[in-house]
Amino acid sequence: MLTKPPEKEMSFLEHLEELRSRLIKSVVVIIAMAVVVYFFSEKLVDFFTAPLPQVYFMAPTEAFMVRIKLSLIGGAIVSIPVVFYHLWMFIGPGLLKSEAKIVIPIVISATIFFLIGAALCFFVMLPVAVKFMLGFSTAKLQPLISIDNYISFAGMLILAFGLVFELPVASFILGRMGVINARMLSKGRRYAIVVILIASAILTPTPDAFNQLLLAGPMYVLYEISIIVVWFTGRKRGETK
Repeated sequence: MLTKPPEKEMSFLEHLEELRSRLIKSVVVIIAMAVVVYFFSEKLVDFFTAPLPQVYFMAPTEAFMVRIKLSLIGGAIVSIPVVFYHLWMFIGPGLLKSEAKIVIPIVISATIFFLIGAALCFFVMLPVAVKFMLGFSTAKLQPLISIDNYISFAGMLILAFGLVFELPVASFILGRMGVINARMLSKGRRYAIVVILIASAILTPTPDAFNQLLLAGPMYVLYEISIIVVWFTGRKRGETK
C-alpha cells in the first residue's frame, strides 16, 4: 500500500517568499478594488462626512487626495475577505489538517467581526465623538474642519475598531492551537485592562482620553467574550478545567 510522502518543511527564506507573495496578492486586490470604489468617491465623501455640518479643503489638491484616500479605505474594506484568506493560508500550513479545514469559517467570521466593529464605530462611536468634540465650540471659537484631517481621523478610528473586533477570532485560533486557555485569560484580567488602555491609546488617532475610552470599553467586552470563546474551544478539545 502506497503511503503519501511527508510534505517538505519550508525554510525561513521560503516562508519569507510565501509571505511576500501573499502580501503582493493582497495589495493588488486592494488597489483593484480601490479603482472601482473611486467611481463612487463623491458619494463616499458625503457619506463619511454625514456627522459634520460642513467640511473644507485647505489646498487645491486636498479634495482630490481625499477621494484617493477614501478609495483606498473602501478598497481595503471590500478586500477584507481576500486579505484574511491569504493571512490564514500563510499560517495554515503549520497547523493540523483538522485545523486547516476551518479556513472558510475563519475567513467569514473574521470578515463579519471586522465589519461589525467598523459599523459600530461609524454609526455609533464616531457621531458621539464628533458631537463631544464640537461641543467645546463657542460664539468666538468656531470649528473649521479640514476634510483631509477628518477622513484621516475617521478612517483610523474605523480601522482600529475593526481590528479590535478580531479579538474573539484571534482568541479562537490561539485556543485551538493550545497557546491560550480560559483559565489563563481569566487570571490575566488585571493585566489585560492595562494592555487594553495602552492599546487604545496607540490605536486611537487622537491622544484625548475620551476617544481612548470609546475604544477601550468595547475592547474589554470583547476580552470577556474571548474568555467564553476559548473556554468553549477548550471543551471541544477535551481539556479539563
